[in-house]
This record gives sequence, C-alpha cells and structure tokens, in this order.
Amino acid sequence: MKNSMKSAKNSLDRRSFMRSGLMAGSAATIGAGLLTNATSAHAQIGSWGDRLNPGDAAILRFLAAAELIESDLWTQYAELGGIGKNPPVEVDPGQTMNTYQVALSNLDGDGPQYITSNTLDEVSHASFLNAYLESRGAEPVNFDQFRTLEGSTATGSSGIKRLTNLMHLNVDTSWYVRYRSAINPDFGATFPQALNLRDVTAIPRNNADFGILDPNFQVPGNAHIQAIANVAGFHFGYIEQGGSSLYAAMSQKVTDPEVLEVTLGIGGDEIAHFLEWVDFSGNGVQQPVAPFTDSISDLTFPDFFATAPEDLTLSDIQPSLIFPVPCEFISPKLPHVSIIRPLTDKFAGAVATVASFTADGLFMGQSDRFLNELGALAEEADNARRY
Repeated sequence: MKNSMKSAKNSLDRRSFMRSGLMAGSAATIGAGLLTNATSAHAQIGSWGDRLNPGDAAILRFLAAAELIESDLWTQYAELGGIGKNPPVEVDPGQTMNTYQVALSNLDGDGPQYITSNTLDEVSHASFLNAYLESRGAEPVNFDQFRTLEGSTATGSSGIKRLTNLMHLNVDTSWYVRYRSAINPDFGATFPQALNLRDVTAIPRNNADFGILDPNFQVPGNAHIQAIANVAGFHFGYIEQGGSSLYAAMSQKVTDPEVLEVTLGIGGDEIAHFLEWVDFSGNGVQQPVAPFTDSISDLTFPDFFATAPEDLTLSDIQPSLIFPVPCEFISPKLPHVSIIRPLTDKFAGAVATVASFTADGLFMGQSDRFLNELGALAEEADNARRY
C-alpha cells in the first residue's frame, strides 16, 4: 500500500539536546534478565510509608503493566537495532553494523545508542514500579504467562517469546501533526495522519529484510530496510508521546505525595524520550534520507520540507519543529501555551492507552485472557480518584 508524504533538509549531524550516557551490554540480555526479576527487590511495609490506598495502587499497577509492555517492545528494537556491546560510534566510527542499524543511524548517528538507552530506561521503570508496589503492600504485575508471541527470526534476535508484536503495526502518526498544531485534542480537536502506515513492520522480520547495501540508494543501506527504520522512528514517537500523556493523566489522580513523586519522576523521563524521537522521526522525512520509495513494501517517504500530504500544509509537518507548539489549554480565553497533550482520561487515560495499543497492532496474536486482564487494570486505574 502506498504511503505519500514529504520532507526537507536533514540535520543528520544535529545532536538532540538529550544525551544518554548509558553504555549497555546486549539489550536482549538486559531485557530478559531484568524483566524476569523485575520484582526481586522486596521491602517491609512501612519502610517508606503505609500501605497504598486502593486508588494509588491501581494507578501504579497499570503503570507497571504499561512499562512491562514498553519494555517488551523496546527490547525487540534493542536486540536488532541497539548498540549492543559496541562502544559509541564517536569512539569507534568503523564498527560493524547490520543494515537496520545503518538505516537507524541515517536518522541520527547515535540512533542505536538511544534505542539501547530507551530500553534500559523502560526496563528500570517496570522493575522499580513493581518493587515499589511490593514495598507498600500492593500486588506487583507479572505478565510472564502471556509471553507467547513469536518475534523476529533475524540474526540478533534472542528468539524468546514476546508480549507484543512489532511486525503488523498500524502506526498512528497523527501525534506528529498534533504537536505542531495550536489546537488541543482535549477540546475535541482531531488530526490527520502524517503518514499512512498500515500493517507494516518496524523491525526486520528475518534476514531477508536486511538486504544488502545498495550503491544507488541516496544514503547507506537500501530502500527496504530504510523504510522499516522510518516506520520504527514514527513508532518510537507514538509510544513515548503516549507514555508522556498517560503519566500526566494519572498524576492528576494520585493522593499520596510519594506516589506523585514516582509518577512525576518517571513521567518526566518519558517526555525526554519523546522529544528525542520527535527529532529522530523527522529526519526520515527530509533530505538526505527522503524522498524515497521502497518497491518491496510500496511505502513512500516524501520530503516534508517540500511537499505536504492532502489536507495539510508544510507548517503542519515541518520536521525541524521538535518542541510542542503552543496550543489552547484550560480555557480558549487564555493564551496558548506549550504543553503535553492530551491530558484527560478520555484521550490519555489507562483505558484509552489500551485501546490505542490494541489499534496499533501491538497485541496481534495475544490471548483474550491477556486483553481482559490488561483491560481490568486499566479500568481500575481510570476509576481512581484523589482524596
């Protein structure tokens, strides 16, 4: 299916303000090890406070569930596209990379490092939230029984079973337009897709997807693996903007000041992730990467500095706008302000998050039991109220 969009001048040498100093070992090892032992740290009730009230416990349990899901999908990205055991490219610019890593590096030279670092962050979030729940006398979340999905068979994949499916995604790219707009979804605004990414893979499914270096392609790699990397870039932004809104929505319900400290602290890290991936995804829709078409998937990535999709203007999709454009907030009578949006349960709450992940294709092949359990956690979190 064809995908039409545009872009322009690519600041591939631009380094985002955020620098992750994390040096990682294999993300696969980290993901498998820490996720399996996410709740190994126990503390006696009362070490940091009394038992959690039911509402705060419900909020933290859903956030732990969301972080387990994010950890699972990011581990898949890290196994195939992360930096692994390699030093930063600034230290060893001649290191060997697979073509997926090369394609991700076309979007940002530090792309593989960022992917590994983002994975480590999400694993730490899941581990901490479960340990904190136990320390306050609440049940942790464990989805190990639902790790049943087959992942990529490409070289680099650990071959372990997964919670999430990254190979049949319907990526919602409206976030890219939303954050460049002065209108707010919490006031009923809707946004078109920046790119039409339906039933697409964001990781190499097998070694055939790596392909070979193509001397006629305008950047290192080949069009097919670059299209997969570009899909991943927009999916990264989709996931992390969702996390930013989710933590902001849940923080409004928290009663215990220490729990608020937890949600604000981790939520701030989600925002840092999001801003990196806004920049990253925009590099896939400007020169020198775009414009190009992948003849295998039939995906087209235009230069967004040169051509706008139907019903959009160039300012709606400008790749160099990496911070939230000021928008309406609280009241139309107040000045526009740069904020995270949406912030309400209807669009950013736990139930909305599950619905969005499901529509994204993340749970294709998952059991009804998993979806029911996740849905129940979401409803309990949305029903929590501050008192």
